[in-house]
Amino acid sequence: MPPASTEASTAVGAVAVETSSETPQPLAPGQSGYRRMSLALFAAGVAAFALLYSTQAVLPAVSADFGVSASAASWTVSAATGALALFVLPLSAFSERFGRRTLMTVSLAVAVAVGLLVPFAPSLEWLVALRAVQGAALAGLPASAMAYLAEEVRPKALIAAIGLFVAGNSIGGMSGRIVTGWAADLWGWRAGLAAVGLLALAGAVVFRLLLPKARHFTPGRLSARALAGTVRGHLSDPLLLRLYAIGALFMTVFGAVYTVIGYRLVAAPFSLSQGVVGSIFLVYLVGTVSSAAAGRLVGRLGRRGALYLAVTTTAAGLLLSLSDALAAVLAGLVLITAGFFAGHAVASSSVSRTAKTGRAQASALYQSVYYLGSSVGGTLGAIAYHSGGWAGTVGLGLLAVAGVVSITLYGTRVARAERRTLIAAGSAQAMVARG
Repeated sequence: MPPASTEASTAVGAVAVETSSETPQPLAPGQSGYRRMSLALFAAGVAAFALLYSTQAVLPAVSADFGVSASAASWTVSAATGALALFVLPLSAFSERFGRRTLMTVSLAVAVAVGLLVPFAPSLEWLVALRAVQGAALAGLPASAMAYLAEEVRPKALIAAIGLFVAGNSIGGMSGRIVTGWAADLWGWRAGLAAVGLLALAGAVVFRLLLPKARHFTPGRLSARALAGTVRGHLSDPLLLRLYAIGALFMTVFGAVYTVIGYRLVAAPFSLSQGVVGSIFLVYLVGTVSSAAAGRLVGRLGRRGALYLAVTTTAAGLLLSLSDALAAVLAGLVLITAGFFAGHAVASSSVSRTAKTGRAQASALYQSVYYLGSSVGGTLGAIAYHSGGWAGTVGLGLLAVAGVVSITLYGTRVARAERRTLIAAGSAQAMVARG
């Protein structure tokens, strides 16, 4: 998920209403309110992302039960991430009017309620429809959580608070897949989804009981015209467009690989159980490490250098995963995961630095294309697998990686041209001054 800036609470597209001049102090580490808030948002992250990817680990079982192909079953993932991509920007505007805490509560409540209905879906069509509703509801969480933190937490403690929320996202995505996989192995995929629904329900209850009331939120009037103007401005910025495309392409690789990998591992020559396949998602922990290392990589190699390293690592992992040796496939997944999370961290953090105004909306746009990449990658990856096996999925991933390389190379040429122009302009000004 993209990092928030301290301006995430700026209401671009909302007009502020006057409040009292006496403002409570922001929360800081050591205070009971800060601990409650951190645990609440960690629980929300676990609940939301356990639900979002809950069907990914059991796609082979869904295919077998409904008698459908991998590409058809993959829509149970793509519908959720696609709906989230479509709704994250409008819900970011709604949070300016109705409040971050309110929107997060409603979003989680609706998503959990749908999650408890999902196991009873009578057909694939119903399952996909319910998952789409679930994804749309979950869009309210990333749209509001970062802004809530930026408003309620002392600036020096903001990064740590965001880190815990992102950790909840990562652990939720991982644990949801593992819980579903093992429960499905014992009692079937419907039981697996029910188990994740109950896990999310517990997380949502903890969130609501612990999250402190907002003390720094100022409601505003929604202005669709102002919001549209901000969005147009971001979409006309060439650098932001390149960063959005890089995030989408990285997520296309990741979505394709993790949507399809279960089909490959339950089949010969591996023939792993559904529970063991679910445990493969422990590889996500590698992403936590590579995300944290991304800042140091940028410091040493620069932004483009870090991106080149990320795509090289991802491509190496894709090629290694073509092996029929399980150890090589797992090593390939480790490299793909490390490369993806590093590239995503570089691109998403660059969005906040690049956007001079409307950073909340710039970040929301990144999230939109990011999850759209997940949706497209999952669907196209499954189609490629159906047509050409794992090699087809790897080919799609390498094509997306080539797209990242092309965009980064183009950005390098643009930066060099701009630098030469500035140097020439500086030399001309110096000559005029001497003349």
